[in-house]
Amino acid sequence: MSHMDGKIWLLTRSLQLSSFQAYKLRVTHLYQLKQHSILVSVGQDEHGINPLVKVWNLDKRDSGNPLCTRIFPAIPGNKPTEVSCLSVHENLNFMAIGFTDGSVVLTKGDITRDRHSKTLTLHEGTSPVTGLAFRQVAKVTHLFVATLERVHCYTLSIKEYPKIELDTHGCALRCSSLADPSQDSQFIVAGDECVYLYQPDERGPCFAFDGHKLLAHWHRGYLFLLIRDAKSPNKTDFGSRETSPSDKQLLTIYDLDNKFIAYSASFDDVVDVVAEWGSFYILTRDGKMFVLQEKDTQTKLEMLFKKNLFVMAINLAKSQHLDSDGLSEIFRQYGDHLYLKGDHDGAIQQYIRTIGKLEPSYVIRKFLDAQRIHNLTAYLQALHRQSLANADHTTLLLNCYTKLKDSSKLEEFIKSSESEVHFDVEIAIKVLRQAGYHSHAVFLAEKHMHHEWYLKIQLEDLKSTTNITPLPLIELFWSRHRQNYQEGLRYIGRLPFEQAESNMKRYGKTLMHHVPEGTTLLLKGLCTNYQPSRDSAEKDSLDRGRINKANSEEFIPIFANNPRELKAFLEHMIEVEPRSPQGVYDTLLELRLQDWAHEQDPERKRVLQGEAVSLLRSDNTVFDKALVLCQMHNFKEGVLYLYEKGKLYQQIMHYHMQNEEYSKVIEACKRYGDQEGCLWEQALGYFARKEEDCKAYISEVLHHIDQNNLMPPLLVVQTLAHNSTATLSVIKDYLINKLQRESQQIEDDERKIRQYREETAHLRSEIQELKTSAKIFQKTKCNMCNSPLELPSVHFLCSHSFHQHCFESYAESEAECPTCTPENRKVMDMLRAQDQKRDLHDHFNRQLRSSNDGFSVVADYFGRGVFNKLTLVTDPPGSKTVGSLEVNLQRDLLIHTKRNC
Repeated sequence: MSHMDGKIWLLTRSLQLSSFQAYKLRVTHLYQLKQHSILVSVGQDEHGINPLVKVWNLDKRDSGNPLCTRIFPAIPGNKPTEVSCLSVHENLNFMAIGFTDGSVVLTKGDITRDRHSKTLTLHEGTSPVTGLAFRQVAKVTHLFVATLERVHCYTLSIKEYPKIELDTHGCALRCSSLADPSQDSQFIVAGDECVYLYQPDERGPCFAFDGHKLLAHWHRGYLFLLIRDAKSPNKTDFGSRETSPSDKQLLTIYDLDNKFIAYSASFDDVVDVVAEWGSFYILTRDGKMFVLQEKDTQTKLEMLFKKNLFVMAINLAKSQHLDSDGLSEIFRQYGDHLYLKGDHDGAIQQYIRTIGKLEPSYVIRKFLDAQRIHNLTAYLQALHRQSLANADHTTLLLNCYTKLKDSSKLEEFIKSSESEVHFDVEIAIKVLRQAGYHSHAVFLAEKHMHHEWYLKIQLEDLKSTTNITPLPLIELFWSRHRQNYQEGLRYIGRLPFEQAESNMKRYGKTLMHHVPEGTTLLLKGLCTNYQPSRDSAEKDSLDRGRINKANSEEFIPIFANNPRELKAFLEHMIEVEPRSPQGVYDTLLELRLQDWAHEQDPERKRVLQGEAVSLLRSDNTVFDKALVLCQMHNFKEGVLYLYEKGKLYQQIMHYHMQNEEYSKVIEACKRYGDQEGCLWEQALGYFARKEEDCKAYISEVLHHIDQNNLMPPLLVVQTLAHNSTATLSVIKDYLINKLQRESQQIEDDERKIRQYREETAHLRSEIQELKTSAKIFQKTKCNMCNSPLELPSVHFLCSHSFHQHCFESYAESEAECPTCTPENRKVMDMLRAQDQKRDLHDHFNRQLRSSNDGFSVVADYFGRGVFNKLTLVTDPPGSKTVGSLEVNLQRDLLIHTKRNC
């Protein structure tokens, strides 16, 4: 603070006063920079009009006082005049001094040093300068100049300092100020009728604050106006701020952002209002100082709540940058207030602003009444727009739409773009379906690709109708009904393979019942190489992908009541896909057999018979199923083919026997008798049981039995004994031939016995001779090279002789004759093979059961030595010999075999 004795007083935050002598006479103006410890003062050291400007650095000391860094006279031009106002730029590069003669002196450069600054007269006029203010926005600097009659603005960032006249009326001293950025740093001019705000290039808004203004300040979003009390005498001259001790002054603090009066009170003769340390200090001329402390935001809000000033509370909270939770609470209280007043529309708007913070159920419970369904709908819509709705909210909103029957809003809601969908689509579909809005549900399901819901509604819901339908409308109804199924079929045809397959399995029977042609066509594509029915570009891309084929056998039940379409489908499948599942061929065979069985036209019946047989010959049907089908439909050609294919020759013959086709029985025996010999025996038994005359057939059967020795004679006689028509003459020739062959066989066997006995006796004599007599070797040539024998030579008892060198070159063993070795090896192999086969009991039993002459089989195994343990001559010494043949006899037999070679 300044004083008339030239001292400047400094007040600390703890209200401690100190002073220093700044001028000899008096101090007239002070300007304290906010961001620097720099104080600029104007005062007088001499009598007269010679004001001096001094710049003080409060951080530095000179003999205990602040350091004065610069002193210069404040004179515009050469004529002395009084200083009226002062302003300094916060960057210390500009200082403006206003004078009572209407001139403004601008100091540019470092204002704390003489050497780095220059002074010029920026403004000249006839009206005293009452206010100066620097405005800095980005790199642009402006200087506002207010006089009693005008308001100007200079642009200091441009070299020429261009000037704009903003208004033709001004203000008194201390009645102008610069707002902070919350008001866009506008220049405030307080006139007697209004308070004006100015931009650098134009006048902005004004506020009608009536009364004679004595002081105007701006601090932290508040406008301070000191107004002379209306009862005080009016003074309008330049020095009107001088008041008598009896003057009453009204100090009012305005919040322009929120448009309310923050404080108002009367004071006696206010000198100035100072903002510092977060408080406002009011100095009066009687030496008193009042302090105003701003209430905290919560206290302000509570005061506004008590007065139900919720709009003002909201604006205040926003200006104080209250968090979202705090704002939400204000909105809730405001909504509750409006709800209690009955303003439900206004209340719901406030509740909408609480979305995301307030639990939706708090609001929903208030508006569940049917009369407030419009408000509830608005709230639920907002909830969905912010993507905060759950399934219950979606259900409730759609129910609101349906209750209101507001189809336009409903369509707007469900037809929103993909990026604007803020609800659970499946829930919406369910609600619309339950409410009967099937077309809307279908649209939603198709748009968002809920394929199962689309088909369920299209094929199950839209088909429903009332039981009573006017007769003229029946045809129209079924036309639309069919159209729904066609649309459902078309939709499935556009789906990807997996979904198309599953939906056809689910709805195939329904679609086949109503649109059989289209359904059959779609199934043909689905089971061959399915491609969704899309545009050409997509089809080209899909064609390059993998082939999608469904299992055609799985779709056969769909055609349960459509045999014609089923046959067309199956024939298409075996034509396009020859490797189709066997079930396809089996089902097609059944259909062809049904058509054959019901066909009356002989020509057409032959064609159908050929088709069925060709299908059987394709070898793709299951044998058992095909046989059952042919038997069920009495399809003779198929039954016989399958019997032959399965080698069921007895079944073929029994089939002919059942049909009493005697010639076919004989033909079957001739054709398959070689594969299964018992057929002739069964044929004989069959004809033997027939009471009618079958002598010719019996004779032919006996002839084949006799030729191939298929049955013992006794069994033949026993078989024919059951036939009353078969006489002895039928089997006379058979018995005679049989006895003759038996007699001949006995003679042959006796002859061979004699021969084998003679040979055995001869062999025994030779063996005895070899044991008892010397062997004379008379060979003169080598059996290997046919050259005359020379000593040394090698002789064997088998009468073969060799040169020693030939023997050593060709012999495989020193103990064996090279010439007899191959034949001896064969004999040895035969003996070993017989030895290995002796224990093949299973094989023996099978042969014995299947043979017509069991005695021959037993004799053959006796001949192989099944019941003997043979010890070969090559067995090592000491081996145990078991059996009826002696070792010596075996050796003699082997030697005899060598000699025969």
